[in-house]
Amino acid sequence: MAGGGCVQQERHRPGAFKQSNKAHKAGRHRTKGSLEREQRGRVSVKVSTKKLKKQLRRHDRRHHATQIRQQRREAVLAEKRSLGTKEGPPHLVGVIVLHSGTSGADVMRLIRSDETSSVYDLNRSGEQFGLICPRFKQRFSFIRVNSGDIHAVLDLAKVVDTLMLVLDPHEGWDSYGDFCLSCLFAQGLPSHVFVVQGINDLPVKKRTDAKRSLTKIFERRFLDAKLFHMDTEQDAALIVRHIAMQKQRHLAFRDHRSYLLAQQVTFEADAGNGLVGTLKVSGYIRGQPLNVNRLVHIVGHGDFQMQQIDGSPDPMPLNPKTTKKREGLTDPCAEMEEDLKVLMKADSRKQESLESEVVPDPMEGEQTWPTDEELQEAEDTLNSSRKIVRKVPKGTSDYQATWILDDEGDEEESDEDMEKDEIMGETVSQASGESDCEEEADEECETMTVPESIRDDNYDEKVDEEEEMMMLEKCKQERMDEMFPDEVDTPKDVAARVRFQKYRGLKSFRTSPWDPKENLPRDYARIFQFQNYTRTKRRIYRETEEEVEGAMPGWYVTVHIGSVPVSLMDSLDPEVPLALFTLLPHEHKMSVMHFLLRRHANNTEPIKSKEEMVFHCGCRRFRAPPLYSQHTSANKFKYERFFRCNSTLVGTVYGPITFSPASVLMFKQRVNGMHDLVATGSVLKADPDRIIVKRIILSGHPFKILNKTSVVRYMFFNREDVLWFKPVELRTKWGRKGHIKEPLGTHGHMKCLFDGQLKSQDTVLMSLYKRVFPKWAYDPYVPSPIPWERTESTVNVLEVEMD
Repeated sequence: MAGGGCVQQERHRPGAFKQSNKAHKAGRHRTKGSLEREQRGRVSVKVSTKKLKKQLRRHDRRHHATQIRQQRREAVLAEKRSLGTKEGPPHLVGVIVLHSGTSGADVMRLIRSDETSSVYDLNRSGEQFGLICPRFKQRFSFIRVNSGDIHAVLDLAKVVDTLMLVLDPHEGWDSYGDFCLSCLFAQGLPSHVFVVQGINDLPVKKRTDAKRSLTKIFERRFLDAKLFHMDTEQDAALIVRHIAMQKQRHLAFRDHRSYLLAQQVTFEADAGNGLVGTLKVSGYIRGQPLNVNRLVHIVGHGDFQMQQIDGSPDPMPLNPKTTKKREGLTDPCAEMEEDLKVLMKADSRKQESLESEVVPDPMEGEQTWPTDEELQEAEDTLNSSRKIVRKVPKGTSDYQATWILDDEGDEEESDEDMEKDEIMGETVSQASGESDCEEEADEECETMTVPESIRDDNYDEKVDEEEEMMMLEKCKQERMDEMFPDEVDTPKDVAARVRFQKYRGLKSFRTSPWDPKENLPRDYARIFQFQNYTRTKRRIYRETEEEVEGAMPGWYVTVHIGSVPVSLMDSLDPEVPLALFTLLPHEHKMSVMHFLLRRHANNTEPIKSKEEMVFHCGCRRFRAPPLYSQHTSANKFKYERFFRCNSTLVGTVYGPITFSPASVLMFKQRVNGMHDLVATGSVLKADPDRIIVKRIILSGHPFKILNKTSVVRYMFFNREDVLWFKPVELRTKWGRKGHIKEPLGTHGHMKCLFDGQLKSQDTVLMSLYKRVFPKWAYDPYVPSPIPWERTESTVNVLEVEMD
């Protein structure tokens, strides 16, 4: 422009509708390059101390998955090949009859009748025999027990590899068979096969209907199982082949232990003491290697120490060798003893002790007892410094105050006489009403002729009236506890501060502290405790898997068990299998055991806490009174007075330590000796510090209501109790919270302040708590139950003639 002038342009100003975009968040989303430039090669401490996870390519990941699948397949095949072959023990098969209409002896006879197999009788009764099948290159051991003895059935299921369950072609299993199946499911059902007998005996037209109805019954419990018919020798051969080829199921509690089923038992009494001796048990080792320094548990008889393990000749070899008889040996037993080989002897330095309890020292923690002079001096000092505070009129001197007695207050007249009068009046009116009803009933009744029933008379003779009354009382208590949980009545003849002196109040049941070492009972000095139960269990399981010392599985050995009482040999029943289990370290020591239990659906009787029960825990069975508590994730657990139906609780007892996983069955013994399945579950842990708190609730009723203040009565019956429980928080059934302000009068009335106005129909509650402990009543000896009598159900029909 002329003159070299400069024109200044005006800056643009945005309007009110200018679009404003979000600013870029550079600090949150940074690129990899910017992160590398900032770090400059530095690595954080956490990353440097951890093992870097290498990212595999797709081809490497597929190859790794293929290797894992191949290893698992090889492990399954190796386990299947080791069972029943010459390297492993014979395939142990247990035969259990689930219906009274079938016969287990016929099943055993058909299996023995195979002409191509060799049969070895393993006991005199013929209930156990060995079978060698050259076609399958395997050997089997079949054993049958009395199905009416539930202990024998469960003991057999603990050690067998396969269960052969015999069914009826019409009903499948009866009520007792269903009871046995429930117990087997709860304990752990090993590999099983179902056999039906008698299908070919039915008419041809009814076979299809029988198979269809049996399949419907069968599918209620087993979805993928297959039914096999056993009426001929060919059917038996097919079943044996199926047993040899099927996949094995594992029981968790026996995978980490060594066990064997006794095939031969002998006893040698000690020369010095005829009450004890050495028990020699022969059998095939199964599970883990058998270490002679471990303790052994004889199922149903207790824990013992092993002295030595002998390697005996195999009584049923898969490939028997023909050897020439030695000169001078004509007795086969002497020849067998000649072939015995001592494998291991117990080392006293490494052998575990049988000590199961700690012997408490009564003088531990005690102080020196004071002398008589010190006691007299302390009493004089206490009397001189004791001061009593009394309410006296104004102007009363000290001399006059000493003569004023404490005003205990006039007690209210008890209502016992009034209650008696009311009861007497009700009795008189009831008697008069009954007489009128009897007269009316005589006019309306008809005469009937009923034949005599011997069965009813026998039924009345078998009824125990005392047991019936006890059951009625327990039902009433359970119903009252369900309607009014934890509520108790304050006694009138005993002060509440004395009756409930062991209880305390808690601000919050969940968060309030409670010292687990406070006010422990004397029995806690006898038990053992782990610093960390889970860590100890993992360490012991890891050491067991790495252990290679001892007799290997599959060997036929003779175990020498020392210090066995003669009564054990006398109590042995040849029809009940004798099983041995080795115990892991610490499993013979006593502690506080907790079991997670669920009530069985078929049992509806009231079960009260601290009522003696029979437990099957892993390989053990014992009697103990359990203490029930809730199963929650808190640090305190509420005590339950009853084990209600369809509920899951924790049962606490004093018992020997058992590492989980292990199944638990709880039975209740009847008066006639039979056992009823009450609950099933598993081992939770061993922890004496688990706090079980019992709660009681004292209830009162509002007498006068004024805004947030109310006068409450019937919770206490004297002034001193109100002052004693004044710090405890109150609550109502309708959700109000409050506290005691002051007592009114001398009969237990109290003024209370709440966070809102009460309703006249509301109830004031006070919760008190105390810690409870189980009762030391552990008994390892459980008597055998009375065998179940299977009889056909009969129905008696009474013909009634009307006059």
